[in-house]
Amino acid sequence: MVTFLLCLFTWLWYHPDILHPFHDGLSGGIKYLSGLPPDDHYLLGVGKADITGPVVEINMMGYADPKQLGTGLRQRLYCRSFIVGSLENPSDRFVYLVLDTQSGDTAVRYGILSGLQDMGRGYAMYGHDNIAVTGTHSHSGPGAWLNYLLPQITSKGFDQQSYRAIVDGCLLSIRRAHESLQPGTLAVGTTKVQNANINRSLYAYLANPEEERSRYNASAEDDGSVEKDLTMLTFQRASDGKNIGILTWFPTHGTSMLGNNTLISGDNKGVAADLFEKHIRKDSSATEDFVAGFSQANMGDVSPNVLGAWCEDGSGQMCSFENSTCSDGKNSKCHARGPMFRVPDNGASSCFEIGKRQYEAALRLYTRLDRSSARLRGSGGGGSSVKAVHSFHDMSNFTFTLRNGTQARTCPAALGYSFAAGTSDGPGAFGFRQHDSDPSNTSPMWNAVSRMLKDPSESQVACHYPKPILLDVGEVQKPYAWTPNIVDIQLFRVGPLFIIVSPGEATTMAGRRWKEAIAQQSAGLFAKELDDAKPIVVIGGPANSYTHYIATEEEYGIQRYEGASTLYGPHTLEAYIDRSVALLPYLGYGMPPELVREPGPLPPDNSNRSMSFIPGVVYDGKPWGRSHGDVVTDVGKAQYARGETVYAVFVGANPRNNLRLEQTYAAVERRRPEDGTWETERDDSDWGLVFHWSRKNKLLGTSEAVVAWEIEEDAADGVYRLRYFGDAKAVGGEVTAFTGVSSSFRVT
Repeated sequence: MVTFLLCLFTWLWYHPDILHPFHDGLSGGIKYLSGLPPDDHYLLGVGKADITGPVVEINMMGYADPKQLGTGLRQRLYCRSFIVGSLENPSDRFVYLVLDTQSGDTAVRYGILSGLQDMGRGYAMYGHDNIAVTGTHSHSGPGAWLNYLLPQITSKGFDQQSYRAIVDGCLLSIRRAHESLQPGTLAVGTTKVQNANINRSLYAYLANPEEERSRYNASAEDDGSVEKDLTMLTFQRASDGKNIGILTWFPTHGTSMLGNNTLISGDNKGVAADLFEKHIRKDSSATEDFVAGFSQANMGDVSPNVLGAWCEDGSGQMCSFENSTCSDGKNSKCHARGPMFRVPDNGASSCFEIGKRQYEAALRLYTRLDRSSARLRGSGGGGSSVKAVHSFHDMSNFTFTLRNGTQARTCPAALGYSFAAGTSDGPGAFGFRQHDSDPSNTSPMWNAVSRMLKDPSESQVACHYPKPILLDVGEVQKPYAWTPNIVDIQLFRVGPLFIIVSPGEATTMAGRRWKEAIAQQSAGLFAKELDDAKPIVVIGGPANSYTHYIATEEEYGIQRYEGASTLYGPHTLEAYIDRSVALLPYLGYGMPPELVREPGPLPPDNSNRSMSFIPGVVYDGKPWGRSHGDVVTDVGKAQYARGETVYAVFVGANPRNNLRLEQTYAAVERRRPEDGTWETERDDSDWGLVFHWSRKNKLLGTSEAVVAWEIEEDAADGVYRLRYFGDAKAVGGEVTAFTGVSSSFRVT
C-alpha cells in the first residue's frame, strides 16, 4: 500500500494539471480510476482576456492605408480561449484561440509559446502541435505587431506595445481557460445565417467548374457562391450541467467597418460575440463567465457588405462585374455597401447589423440544439478522441503529386498586380484594376518599386503564371523576410469533428475542396474509430501566420484580388491539401509508434529585430489654468431620451501612456436610488459607449478626450453621468492617473 501511494503521489506530482479541473480536490481527480470515462466526456475550459493595443496614433491593420490611424475606441478587443482535452490522457488536448485581430501571426505565436514555458510545469503540454492562434479578421484593430516586413510598411514598422498587448492578453486568456478545466460534454450543430455575406468576386467564383458549383446551389435565393452554414460547438460542464461557452465558424469578412473608420473594434464578429455573451450570461443555465467565440471560416472571397459594390461617382451604377471598375475605368471609386450604408457612421451601423444577424442565428441554434443527441462521442473513452498535429512546411519550392496524378510545384511567395487594386471592401489606388494582367496599365511609380524590390527570374515568372508579378516578396530577405515562405499546417480532432487551421484566407470553393479532401480521407482512414459516423469538417483562420489568400486554380487564372494574393502559385491550394492529408494519420487514436513526423523548418521570429519608426509619447500638456480630466464641454441637456447621444469633452492625455487592459477609458455611471452611490452601467467594451481622442497642439502636447454614449433602447430610467479615465505623462517621463466626471443627467 505504501508503494502504491508513493507511486500515485509521484504520478500526480508530474501531472499537476490533472488536479486543476476538479473542485473536489484529489478525490475528484481520480474518480474515473474505477473505469474509463464516458465516451462523450472531455476536459473543457474557456477563458477571455483583453488584448486591446494602442487605440490612437497607430496604423490600423487590414486596409494597408498609412493614413488610417486610430483616434479612439468603439469596442475593446479580446482573445477567447477554448481548451478541449482528454480525461483518459491529459496530454491529449488543444487550445483554439479566437482573437479580435486581422489574423494570427508567427511572432505572436512565438510570444505565446515562450510565455507558456515561463508559466510553470502545468503548462508544459501546450506547444506547437496543439495551439491555434486564429484571427476574426477584423480590419479595425491597431497594427504594427506582425512578424514580416511587408505588413509593417504601412504601420511604420513594429510596435512592442501593440505586440505585447496581444501576447500578454492571450496568455491571460489561456491561463483562465486552463484554470477552469473541468469534465464536460461537447455538442455540435449547424444552422443557416441569411443576409450576412455575399461573394465579392463572383466573376472569379464562376470560373470553377459548373458541375462542381451546381452541387452547392441550394435554391433560387442561394446560388451557393458563399457558404451560409454556421457550425457551433457548445461547451457544457458536467458537474452542474451549466453551459460555459460556444465556438462557432462562419465565413464573412471583417470589413463592415470601412476604410475611413478610425475607431478600434472587433468588427462584426466582435459584435456577435459581445451580444451573445451578454444575452447568455443572464441565463441561469450558463456560467457568469460564459465565453462566445465567433471564428472565421473560408471567407477569402466573402463580404459582409451585402448590398454589393457600387460606383461612388454620381453615376448610380454598380461596379463592373469583371474587374470592379467605374466610369473612369479604375477601382478607386468602387465601394461595397453594407445593409445600413446610408447611415454616415463609417460602417458602424452596418457592422452592428451584420454582427447581430450572426448572433441571432447562433442563438436560435443554441436554444434548440439537443445536447444529448448532438454530443460529440469518441471511441474507447473521451480521452482517446482528442488529437492535435502541426508542422511547418516550406512552400518556396515544393514538388508534389496532384490528386489527378500529375506533378506540380509551388513557388517562392509573390503578389500579382491585382493585389494592389484591392477589393470593393477596400479599393486600392494608382490605377490598378482587378482581373487585369497588363503591366502597361500600371503607374510608372509602382513598376519602378517592383523592380527595385527584386526583378523576378524567368523561373519565378513561369512558376507563378498566369499571375504577373508585382512584388517578388518571397525572394527578399533584407533587412529581414518580407513575407512567409514557411507555412503552418495544423489539424485538430475531437471525435468525428476535424478542424483545419488555415494560415491563409481560403475562398469559398477552396475551403470546400479542402474540407472535402479531409472528410473523404478521414472517413476511410478512421472508419473503425468513427463507427459509421460521418466526419464533420470545419476550417478556421487566418491562423498562426498570415499567408494572404488561398484560391482555387481556376480562380487564380482569373487574377482578381484573391488570385493575385495567392502567394505560392496556381497550385497553392492543392499543396495545402496535400500536406494536410499527410498529417491526418497522426490524428488516429492508436497512432503506430513507427509513424515519425518531422516538425519542419522553423520560420523566423522577427519580433526583436523589426524596425520601428513610430514615435513615442513625449509628454502631455494641459491648457493654462486647467488640469487633466477637467470638463471642457459638459453634457448639453439635463434629460435625454433613448436613441439620443450624450457626450462630454475633457482635457485629455495620450491613451498610449496606459492601455488600461482589463480596465476602461470611459464609463457611464448610474446613481443608485437606494443610497445615492454611483455604479458603472457601461464601459468602453460596450458598443454604444465610444471614446474619442484628438491632439490639439503637438508642440504643447495638449489633447482632448470625448466620451459619447449612444443611449440604447434597453437603458433603464435613472440619473447618469459620464466618466473619463486617463493617464498623463510628465516631461520627465512619470505617468500619473486621473479621472474626469461630467454633470449628471436623466434618461427617461
